[in-house]
Amino acid sequence: MLVAIGFVIVIFSVLGGFAFMGGHLVTLWQPVEILIIGGGAIGAMIVSNTPSILKATGKAIGGAFKPSAITKAFYMSLMALMYEILTKVRKEGLMSIEGDVEEPDQSPLFQKYPEVLSDHHVVEFMTDYLRLMVSGNLNPMEIENLMDGELETHHQEAHTPQSAVQQMADGLPAFGIVAAVMGVVHVMGSVGQVSNAELGVMIAAALVGTFLGILLAYGFVGPLASIINHKIAESSKPFECVKTTLLASLNGYSPALAVEFGRKVLYSTERPTFIELEEHVKSTKGK
Repeated sequence: MLVAIGFVIVIFSVLGGFAFMGGHLVTLWQPVEILIIGGGAIGAMIVSNTPSILKATGKAIGGAFKPSAITKAFYMSLMALMYEILTKVRKEGLMSIEGDVEEPDQSPLFQKYPEVLSDHHVVEFMTDYLRLMVSGNLNPMEIENLMDGELETHHQEAHTPQSAVQQMADGLPAFGIVAAVMGVVHVMGSVGQVSNAELGVMIAAALVGTFLGILLAYGFVGPLASIINHKIAESSKPFECVKTTLLASLNGYSPALAVEFGRKVLYSTERPTFIELEEHVKSTKGK
């Protein structure tokens, strides 16, 4: 919602300011310039990215307009789930969670937390390392190295859509210049064939190309790349929370302390307080 509001403010400010100074808005409507700039930028984007990246980019752009699912409520459910799992492990042993790990969709523990269960990436990450804990063949340092490698891969993969959008933003001013130069070439070729008034209109149309390229780059596509980057950072935090909590448990800390370790890595805007988390855990244990 905020993204759409921001775009409206950009349009209103730029076009409103132009109209306020006496400019004619109809002059800015240049379909050919839009075709050159937009088509060139999209074509270059297709050339420079694989189909999988283009698909992920489309999904990331759509997600930029949606509110984030990673909220304080999500984190409280995630940490309450991990607390219950680690408590069960401490009371009944690691083998007691084998069924929960193999089929989380059918697990009563996971079903209590539908917000977490709906995020299959986080669930897969958690269950993969719980499965390694159940096997008992790896020490905490080895598991931490595996986690770091997987998170690094996830980080690189998640940033490819943002990189693709940023590349488009970087190229738009150049395509604007291309459109303007082509317009000027057209003007120069028309000298002596049309009136001075018509030449003035043609020059104005050519300059719109530079204007559009810069506006699209810094008013729309660049900020879109920025919000995608922020969304990526938000989506990475649950993995760090799971990692920190499981490693604390592997190093011998109690479930309550392990979850507290995980709580500490969260951003302050979504991090529940110790009391909030404790009360939430107590309220869910009885369900």
